[in-house]
Amino acid sequence: MKPRIYISNDHTGVEMKQAIVKYLTSLDYQVTDLGNVDGKSCSYASKGLELGEKIAGDKDCLGVALCGTGIGISIAANKVKGVRAGLVSELETAQLIREHNDCNVIAMGARMIAVDKALKLVDAFLKSEFAHGRHEERVKTINEYHG
Repeated sequence: MKPRIYISNDHTGVEMKQAIVKYLTSLDYQVTDLGNVDGKSCSYASKGLELGEKIAGDKDCLGVALCGTGIGISIAANKVKGVRAGLVSELETAQLIREHNDCNVIAMGARMIAVDKALKLVDAFLKSEFAHGRHEERVKTINEYHG
């Protein structure tokens, strides 16, 4: 069964988000849009935290986070316990954040990459799985940190 996908964006990611939602729904993913829809200025921090809360509350889901650079929204999402958001801009990284880091959120910069590339990155992320093995202890260390 395909995981539910939560997607969120600030005002800079509306166009990219719309393309990703269209792409994912064409592949029969259930997509819940938490993002900005009108392009009016909004807080990437609030959008990232909201996404993080949804991801933390639904262990069988994945997330997509978009802001101008992808940095701010990923930092915000990562503040929520249980979220592992990775910022990507190339295919190998999109794959490795799942395989090595068991990331449950892919973050991208709407001002940094083209929409067609974003679709390829999301695809690589979704087709990859956690490799376990030597990576398990590292992810466990991150998950158990309470600092």
